Amino acid sequence: MLAKRIIPCLDVHAGRVTRGVQFGRAEEGALRDVGDPVGLAARYNEEGADELVFYDITASVEGRKTLLDVLRAVSDRCFIPLTAGGGVRTADDIREMLLAGADKVSVNTAALANPDLIRAGAERFGSQCIVLSVDVRRTGSESWRVFSHGGRRPTEWEVLDWAGKGVDLGVGEVVCNSIDCDGMKSGYDEALIRILADALPVPVVASGGAGKIEDFGEVFLSGHADAALAAGMFHSGEVSIPEVKGYLRTRGIPVRM
Repeated sequence: MLAKRIIPCLDVHAGRVTRGVQFGRAEEGALRDVGDPVGLAARYNEEGADELVFYDITASVEGRKTLLDVLRAVSDRCFIPLTAGGGVRTADDIREMLLAGADKVSVNTAALANPDLIRAGAERFGSQCIVLSVDVRRTGSESWRVFSHGGRRPTEWEVLDWAGKGVDLGVGEVVCNSIDCDGMKSGYDEALIRILADALPVPVVASGGAGKIEDFGEVFLSGHADAALAAGMFHSGEVSIPEVKGYLRTRGIPVRM
């Protein structure tokens, strides 16, 4: 078994890291300020995070590009792989984010509108640089609908169909964000992650719902995830990355210490 990755996530709005519940909207006052992205990036780098994710969570909704100055500042303090996303609409946008310090670029809303963005990015920069971020809501016992624009707009896609198309077009990794579980601290949607992980030939990252240290073990063992992303519990200091990795080792789950 390959080493499992623990990935803290910086959801950035107006230059600050924020936290919400079930993709709460900034305009509705549903986001809570939790800190400076540069300081948090330095902390996670020191704690031994395997990677770091930087999402400009309102860039697509506001029709603008990612805050590249903030991304550059985060990259300067981060010496682990860095994935960045938000407002990516063209292959040139991907190039700008890579030049600003990202190792991988996450695509979501624009790829749903123009799937060829994935192909263009993969052909120009390599599949290892292109991550498909998928935001979903459960619609049945084993069905999930894909949403765009930060979880605001439903699409025609079922999660496995869209993720599979993304892989066919060239993505090297899929991050699946459960809107239902986001911020609820009730655990990851293991059934959702398992369906994707068992069907796709690329790594699948679980996102949404981590609330206690045991949730990581369950999504790796039962959900078959390759990596687990979390935000609020790390930002608040409830659980540290070394504590999570120590726990996983006691469960026989390989991690990089």
